[in-house]
Amino acid sequence: MITNFLDLDTFSAEELEDLLHLSMEVKNGSDQSKVLPGKFIGLIFEKPSTRTRVSFEVAMTQLGGKASFLSVNDLQLGRGEPIQDTSKVLSSMVDGLVLRTMKHETQIEFSSNSSVPVINGLSNKSHPCQLLADLLTFYEEKGSIEGKKVTWFGDFNNVCFSYAQASELLGFEFWIACPEEYIPPSAEIFKNLHFTQSITEAAEESDLISTDVWVSMGDEKDAKKRLRSFSGYQVNADVLDLANPDVIFLHCLPAIRGNEISENLLDDSRSRVWKQAENRLHAQKGLLLKLLGDY
Repeated sequence: MITNFLDLDTFSAEELEDLLHLSMEVKNGSDQSKVLPGKFIGLIFEKPSTRTRVSFEVAMTQLGGKASFLSVNDLQLGRGEPIQDTSKVLSSMVDGLVLRTMKHETQIEFSSNSSVPVINGLSNKSHPCQLLADLLTFYEEKGSIEGKKVTWFGDFNNVCFSYAQASELLGFEFWIACPEEYIPPSAEIFKNLHFTQSITEAAEESDLISTDVWVSMGDEKDAKKRLRSFSGYQVNADVLDLANPDVIFLHCLPAIRGNEISENLLDDSRSRVWKQAENRLHAQKGLLLKLLGDY
């Protein structure tokens, strides 16, 4: 039985696809208000959030349970209580915890001391919950992602890392268009991963193109350098025109129009960004059912 969800490789390929299909069933199904009655999760966030926080709160409510947002500054963690102590106490009271942390090591320490499932709502390493929504959106639009070409424009950040993990599990070709200086040595562990500085090579024959802000939370000190380095890697209509005719465009949001995307790209006919954002809710429901329910 899976007890935590810290990274996508928590699941096997079969388990991941089963979760995606469960999420689709939940999205298209009837009332689920009695599915997780009495269940309660805590959301412990060190970073700001819109989609992660709201999707988990709404998901638990619609499944018949409850969620409570626990700001680090409102907990004894903010006064120096050890992570292991907080984890042991909270996990004795709740049915699950969602963490949004600066460091991935915090997630590992929390989960190793928790008696209930811990979900990675974002860390500096990865963002697996976002990838569940992205994959769900692709499966709804185009079916299986196996053998497809997926392209990422920009930094090898936490969302990109989770895409790389997904490529290993689900067997799609993953390309990253970015300056050479932003290619991390650790990327060598992924066999389906290709780096290029060529916009054309990256975009051609792509079935999915995705990107993220050029300055992620925690990278603000390098903002000027990053803006200069990534200025040639904007995703716009011309980039999408290089891809397959039925390409879809995704962005995890928030987006900065005029930087990583052109001003009107979110409303391009090939954009599925608003559906992707909504799917955070449905993907979270599927995950909660897997971890907290009998599914």
